[in-house]
Amino acid sequence: MTTVSLKRFAWLSIAAALATIGLKGWAWLLTGSVGLLSDALESLVNLAGASMALAMLSLAAQPEDRNHTFGHSKAEYFSSAFEGLLIIVAAGAIAYAAIPRLLSPQALEAVDIGLAVSGVATVVNLVVARILLTAGKRYASITLEADGHHLMTDVWTSVGVIVGVGAVALTGWLWLDPLLALVVAGNIVWTGVQLLRRSADGLMDVALPPDERAALAAVLERYRQQGIDFHALRTRQSGARSFVELHVLVPGLWTVQRGHDLLEQIEGDIRAVLPRTSVLTHLEPLDDPAAHDDHGLDA
Repeated sequence: MTTVSLKRFAWLSIAAALATIGLKGWAWLLTGSVGLLSDALESLVNLAGASMALAMLSLAAQPEDRNHTFGHSKAEYFSSAFEGLLIIVAAGAIAYAAIPRLLSPQALEAVDIGLAVSGVATVVNLVVARILLTAGKRYASITLEADGHHLMTDVWTSVGVIVGVGAVALTGWLWLDPLLALVVAGNIVWTGVQLLRRSADGLMDVALPPDERAALAAVLERYRQQGIDFHALRTRQSGARSFVELHVLVPGLWTVQRGHDLLEQIEGDIRAVLPRTSVLTHLEPLDDPAAHDDHGLDA
């Protein structure tokens, strides 16, 4: 997947955000529903997040340079953190609009047309969210994945708003509209916190996910059955790239060439189960007690 094609997904998200802002804003103007207003405000967050995603995907795809020898892949975490922060800000704006309406409920207008317009916007978000989630998983892009999850949250939020506004029209309980808006605000705060937490994990060099560590352990176990041992295993995730470091212990009488060939084989097997992974190995003799000591490795 090239840089250009990944950026196309971000452009798709931007187009969807612009379309849903227009549709949901129109639905709010038609009905006067603060619930639909909250839905429109979340689409503004989608637009800001998608714009940030476009910028960070461009930066993350830049090759290594003199000052960034590990590349720029961590730039993707700034995008997801920025989107998480925007979500929380939007939740505050929703609550600010909903609380006065809860204290002084107002009647809604043109509910049928407004809900139909909002329904079209929801379908647009659903289609784009599925595309982004599929692309994010396939190409290991946390930026696209975060944007996709956010859009799916927006879809479920919109469904809830549509049902709630419909219930207001049927029952006449005007307080349901602002109450629903507050529920929406609480829901998107949770999404924002999760995005911020995941971004922080990436910036703090969190280890690979459990399923990937299990796949790595399975590779190493095959070599242990051949008398090879390992220690000082460390992993970390950086955007779409993964990093694995480990020390490989072999019989001390092996030649340098034989040890080198083994390391090449191990690194290739690890990359086979963990694509986009940079593997760093260090060769040590099995019969040296000091080779088994992890103490002072950072020195």
